[in-house]
Amino acid sequence: MTPSDEDWMRRALALANRAGDAGEVPIGAVLVKANTLIAEGWNCPIGTNDPTAHAEIMALRAAGSHLGNYRLIDTVLYVTLEPCVMCMGAIIHARVKRLVFGAPDPKRGAVCSALQLADSEFLNHKVEYQGGVLKEDCGNLLRGFFQERR
Repeated sequence: MTPSDEDWMRRALALANRAGDAGEVPIGAVLVKANTLIAEGWNCPIGTNDPTAHAEIMALRAAGSHLGNYRLIDTVLYVTLEPCVMCMGAIIHARVKRLVFGAPDPKRGAVCSALQLADSEFLNHKVEYQGGVLKEDCGNLLRGFFQERR
């Protein structure tokens, strides 16, 4: 049976929990090609002292190494939160075909919320996107994390 968007997002949620357990903002990402897992990542900027170590960037880096190419043609990236401007730029440059995210980020989301980079005319690559997959689960995980911190 072919995994669904929800199946892949559940895997991303498991990775987000891994980040949260380490004291990082709980965001996870999974990169898939031809319904096969290529790479995964979770937030780890605090533990690595690397401001670019967002879940999406970690998954893109691992995928590039795995595939031996910085162009990630015909891939799908699943991430639990709408990507920020840095991550969206990397997704576009990597030529990810499709992006699926869980919770929207009205304050910093760069796909279709605060910025609409996926629909920008100046870009030479268009990323297909779909938001809201397991939106409640993804949002609840983030809300719970930040409520515990307050």
